[in-house]
Amino acid sequence: MSSAPVLDIDPAAFWRDPYPALKRMRAEAPVCFVPQLGATLLTRRDDIFENEKKIEVFSSVQPQGLMTRLMGQNMMRKDGEPHRVERAAIFPTVSPRTVRDVWKAQFQAATDAMLDELAPQGRACMVRDMAMRVSGEALKAITGLTQITWDEMDRVSQGMIDGCANYAGDPAVEARCNACTEAIDRWIDERVPELLAHPDHSLLSVQLQAGFSPEQYRANVKLAISGGQNEPRDVIAGLVWALLTHPEQRALIEAGQVGYLAAFDEYCRWIAPVAMSPRRVAQRHVLHGITLEPEDRVFLMFGSGNRDEAVFARPDEFDLTQDASAALTFGAGPHFCAGAWVARCLIAEVALPSILARLPGLRLAGDVPFGGWAFRGPLRMPVEWDA
Repeated sequence: MSSAPVLDIDPAAFWRDPYPALKRMRAEAPVCFVPQLGATLLTRRDDIFENEKKIEVFSSVQPQGLMTRLMGQNMMRKDGEPHRVERAAIFPTVSPRTVRDVWKAQFQAATDAMLDELAPQGRACMVRDMAMRVSGEALKAITGLTQITWDEMDRVSQGMIDGCANYAGDPAVEARCNACTEAIDRWIDERVPELLAHPDHSLLSVQLQAGFSPEQYRANVKLAISGGQNEPRDVIAGLVWALLTHPEQRALIEAGQVGYLAAFDEYCRWIAPVAMSPRRVAQRHVLHGITLEPEDRVFLMFGSGNRDEAVFARPDEFDLTQDASAALTFGAGPHFCAGAWVARCLIAEVALPSILARLPGLRLAGDVPFGGWAFRGPLRMPVEWDA
C-alpha cells in the first residue's frame, strides 16, 4: 500500500459534486489515498500529464481491474507493442480523414432527422431526447452495430459504465453490466458474416479485416460503446446547458469571436466527461516523497487536473476566452483518446451548431442536476423553444 496521506470523502457528496473535495486534495495532499475509493489519487495537472506517460510504472494492464473483468482486455488495458498494434489497426475507423469523408455526413443526417422530428414540438429533454439519440446513432455507425436502436446503445453503454465505476461492489450493478456485455456479444456475432462479405469503415469491420480474434474485437467494440456513447451525450447536453446559463459566453460565439470548438474544449476542461483513469503500479516508485508499491491502484484525476489553479487562470469558471490547451480531456501519451477527432466532429461541428440553429429561443424549462465523479454529466435537462 502507498505511503500517501489519507483523505476521506463522503461518496454520495463526491458523486453529486466532486470539485470541492478535489480542490482540497490539490491544496493539502495532491497525492493522497482515499479509502472510500481504495486508490491513491493524483490530482494536479502536471503530475498527471507527466506520470501517465510512464507506462513502465503506471500500467494500463490491469487483469483484476473492473473493466478487464467485466468487458475483456481491450486495447486501453494494454501497453507497449500489443497496444500499439491494436491502435494502429483501428485507426482507419477514427482517423481525421475518415471522420471528414465518411462519418460527418452520417452524423449530420442523424442530427437533422432528430431535429426534424422534435423541432415542431417546442419541448423536450436535451439529455434523453436529443443528446442520447445523436450519440447513439453515431455510435451505431462507428461500431458497425447498425441493427440496434439508439436507446439500446445508450442502455448497454450506461450499464457498462456503471459496472466499470462499481468500486463499492454492488452485485446488482455488476449483474446489469454482465447482461449488457452479453447482449453486445450477440449483436457482434449477428453482424460478423455481413461485414466479412461487405467490409466498411466501422470498428468491427476493420478489426475483422486485420484478423483480430473474437476476444480482441469484442473487447474493443465494448470499449468504444462504453466511452463513445455517454461521453458525447454528456458533453452535448452539458455544453448546451453551459451556454444557456452563460449567455455572455454564447454571445461570443454568435459574434464570431470564438468558435464551437473552443466552446467544446473549455466545457470539457471545466466539467470533464471522463474525470478519472485508473492505473496499476507495476514497480516501486517514489513520487514527491510518497512511495507507491507494486499492485497499488492509482487514479489519474483528469477532472481535478483540468481545474488546477497553478495551470488555469480561472479554473472554476466557464470562460471561452481563457486558454484551455493544457486540459487533459483526452489524456496524454500513448493512451491519448483514439476517438478525439470523432468527438470533436460530432459535438463541435455537427450537434451543437445544429441544435442552436434549429431551436430558436432555446431555454431551460426546469432544474438540471449533474452527477458522477469518474464520468460526469447532466442527468436530465428539460428545455423548450419557440416552435
